[in-house]
Amino acid sequence: MSASNQTDQQTAEQLKAMELTQRDEHSGTGRFVYWAGVLFALAHIYFNTLGTLSELWVSAIHFSGFALICALMVPLSKKHANARWAIGVDLLIGAVAIGTTLYLMLFEDALYARGVHFNTTDWIVAVVAILVALEMTRRTTGWFIPSLILFSLSYVFWWGQYVDGMFNFPGLSLETVLYRSYFSSEGMFGSIARISWTYVFMFILFGAFLVKSGAGDFIIELSRCAAGRMIGGPGFVAVLGSGLMGSVSGSSVANTVSTGVITIPLMRKAGFPARFSAGVEAAASTGGQLMPPVMGAGAFIMASYTQIPYVEIIAIAALPALLYFLSVGFYVRVEARRSHAHAVEMDVRPIKDVLKEGWHCLLPLVVLVSLLIYGFTPTYAAGISIISVVLASWLSPKKMGVRDILDALAQGSRNMATTAMLLVAVGLVVNVVAMTGIGNTFSLMVTDWAGGSLLITLVLVAIASLVLGMGLPVTAAYIVLATLSAPALYSLMAERELLELMINGNLPETARAIFMLVDPNSLTALAAPMSETQAANLLAQVPADFKGQLLDMAIDADQLAMILLAAHMIIFWLSQDSNVTPPVCLTAFAAAAIARTPPMMTGFTAWKIAKGLYIVPLLFAYTGFIGGSAEEVLTIFVFGVLGLYAFVGFMEGHLEGPLNIVLRLLSGACAVGLLWPHGELAYDLIAAAVFIALFVYSRRLAPKATLEGAA
Repeated sequence: MSASNQTDQQTAEQLKAMELTQRDEHSGTGRFVYWAGVLFALAHIYFNTLGTLSELWVSAIHFSGFALICALMVPLSKKHANARWAIGVDLLIGAVAIGTTLYLMLFEDALYARGVHFNTTDWIVAVVAILVALEMTRRTTGWFIPSLILFSLSYVFWWGQYVDGMFNFPGLSLETVLYRSYFSSEGMFGSIARISWTYVFMFILFGAFLVKSGAGDFIIELSRCAAGRMIGGPGFVAVLGSGLMGSVSGSSVANTVSTGVITIPLMRKAGFPARFSAGVEAAASTGGQLMPPVMGAGAFIMASYTQIPYVEIIAIAALPALLYFLSVGFYVRVEARRSHAHAVEMDVRPIKDVLKEGWHCLLPLVVLVSLLIYGFTPTYAAGISIISVVLASWLSPKKMGVRDILDALAQGSRNMATTAMLLVAVGLVVNVVAMTGIGNTFSLMVTDWAGGSLLITLVLVAIASLVLGMGLPVTAAYIVLATLSAPALYSLMAERELLELMINGNLPETARAIFMLVDPNSLTALAAPMSETQAANLLAQVPADFKGQLLDMAIDADQLAMILLAAHMIIFWLSQDSNVTPPVCLTAFAAAAIARTPPMMTGFTAWKIAKGLYIVPLLFAYTGFIGGSAEEVLTIFVFGVLGLYAFVGFMEGHLEGPLNIVLRLLSGACAVGLLWPHGELAYDLIAAAVFIALFVYSRRLAPKATLEGAA
């Protein structure tokens, strides 16, 4: 075997090790999982369209079915995965999960007839169901989440009463904890599980159908046509292709593996350094979860938390996502200039030929977006879009037949197994937060630590997201962080808006009545503009119990909803950083396996390229980028684009040509001027003019060979 073939085999083995499925799909167990996946996908389609079962029952069925699939997909013993005893044990675990669901459905009324007093069987079933959820989560995500769940549950009924200070909790009985965790619609089968079997499953199934129809290949080919002839074309193919694929798949690691095997070799062939190529693919694939219309499971959970329609969320998220991908693209262009990567030609087909062959792949996305805009529910829109994938394929030579449809149904269920177990299990943590009120306690603690500073709060949330991301998948990290810290962020951002009203003398009269209760002399001061210090001192006198009412009186309800969305969007963006931030960055590790580069160093490169994950949330917090007028949003976007390019120039010391230390600092100053929320258009225009002049001047600093290659 040649050295090249050996290396390719090693790469394939590394990527295979990152996949969860350990058993051969063509074995007897694999065929069982296949048909179970088909039937379970059809059952979910029924539940989301014609079904009339209670949500609690459907959530329980969702849990038990995917527990069976997960147990057979990911064996208890990897070493003895195909041994009969191992298959038997895993099958038994799946059967036990199904048994617990049947018990809940058959004996739910009997439990209530006893006044919710457990008998022996109730105790056994509840404990076993939770243990199955913990075991399935351990197999798919590791020990961190099961440990977190056990830590949380034990806090409620055991050790919380022994904790001093603000985290002291008197405790609930173990019977109450088990009831609320399993038999009620608050724990494992609460809102997070409902999101799992409705929105998340339907969109993952939609993505499986798209991939099966050939949309993935079409997206890559279209990206090559659109970006292949640009300076550093292969790098832009990675950015564009990963963004388009990520908007469908909603999984950064899967996105990296599916597109990286094509784009990373292309970038290497074009002259990009190997580690940089892997870093670009990891950063771009991470951004796929920020790109509408899917945005991973987090967008659906965000809609549930904020009660803002999903279609409105994805509409608002579009420009920020584009801003992120442009920031990655700026790194590509700068590196192309520096490494002369643009001088290598790519074999690119005419775009009209690619569109002629694959235009039908765009129809399902058009159908999906159109149905969402017209007001249909996301689950209905996804269901119709799945049908449109099949119908659209009949307009091409590669028509989807019965076998292709069955394959897509089975693959959708396999893709969902990990997410389903994760979301069901994380529901236990969310339930603990609701039972104990620890979310409000944590928010007060964060606010106290930050001293009322929004910037310090953002830093604390970013650190927390990074720490949680080392052990939690992105979706779980978002759920936990949103539950704990979103109230604190929302409160500080809303109070910031309230202070602006007070400073400008625009506080509504109804809101002034609250201040009269604490300081009757404040009415005169509130009727006119005041200094920031005066406003802050007045607001500090308002008791915490009245601040919520004050915000409702002072700020329009729609504006408050946008502030809440901005708080959640900040957390959602920051929770993505675990994909590209060492020491645990699976997306970067997957890209490193393809590029054959050191995983940890690749992670640092990806982390640098993905700096938009930290910068754009600052715009959410301090500007009207979320929920502002169309003019305001576009203005922020344009100056944000220039600011991010200036930031890249500062970080890399290079634009069109190399920058000396003075010009590099000037580029950094332009970035600050363009991105800092000072609210002065004149300053933005001056900073933009300086940066454009610097950009043009940097072309004169470029080596002659580079300019000739660009021409």
